[in-house]
Amino acid sequence: MNFKDLSEWWLWYNKIISTFKFNRDDDQKAANLLSNLLKGKGLKPLNIKRLIEHKPVIVFGAGPSLKNDLIQLSKVDLFNSCVLISANGATTALLNINKIPHIIVSDLDGRIEDLIKANEKGAYMIIHAHGDNIPALENYVPKLNRVLGTTQVEPRPYVYNFGGFTDGDRAVFLAVRFNAKIIGLAGMDLGNKIGEYSKPIVQSYEIKLMKLKFCKELLEWLSSKTTIPLYNLTSNGERIKGFKNVTPFEFSKLIKD
Repeated sequence: MNFKDLSEWWLWYNKIISTFKFNRDDDQKAANLLSNLLKGKGLKPLNIKRLIEHKPVIVFGAGPSLKNDLIQLSKVDLFNSCVLISANGATTALLNINKIPHIIVSDLDGRIEDLIKANEKGAYMIIHAHGDNIPALENYVPKLNRVLGTTQVEPRPYVYNFGGFTDGDRAVFLAVRFNAKIIGLAGMDLGNKIGEYSKPIVQSYEIKLMKLKFCKELLEWLSSKTTIPLYNLTSNGERIKGFKNVTPFEFSKLIKD
């Protein structure tokens, strides 16, 4: 799957900004800022490609099932056989069991101290720029290492548009873009409950649920655009069309095939 021309993505982006009343100019301003902050030190896509390509990947969302999913995953030792990508607050849950994600996808509205801690221990950071997080970009990007920037508008140097909207679905778009061998989801409930590892302050419960709805729709659309095998290991989440529900044990067998 490739978004080089971005033509399909703009249809989704226009729907998103219309729904949430986002400002495209503000999004572009944030992307330009992040590009400047990463000048001379930003990661290149090749760095991420080398980590993901042809390898099994698990993407961790911050849904209510995450804590139980981590327990089940540990029973079959999937942490040592897969590339681990955490969506923002899911990083905290992994740190709590002494696991460091290989990649963190975040727009910096999670538990910043945990994101910085994981980055210091080796995690690559995929930092997203949008109109509402400009102060966070200015405050925290200079404190981070191994950063690749993303945007939902026009790309800039060190800042790329791989598609996706929320941290969770952007993590899956990333894994697809860099040709993972197989992708599993954990903690990706996408229902009407917000998990304890979601961002500390939820300004609007209604808006959060709307974002989860978009996340689900984007994942289902993405599943129709790739031949990579997609699985859902989330123990108590919504069914996601195109992602086959399996247990961690079944997934451990699949990655060995």
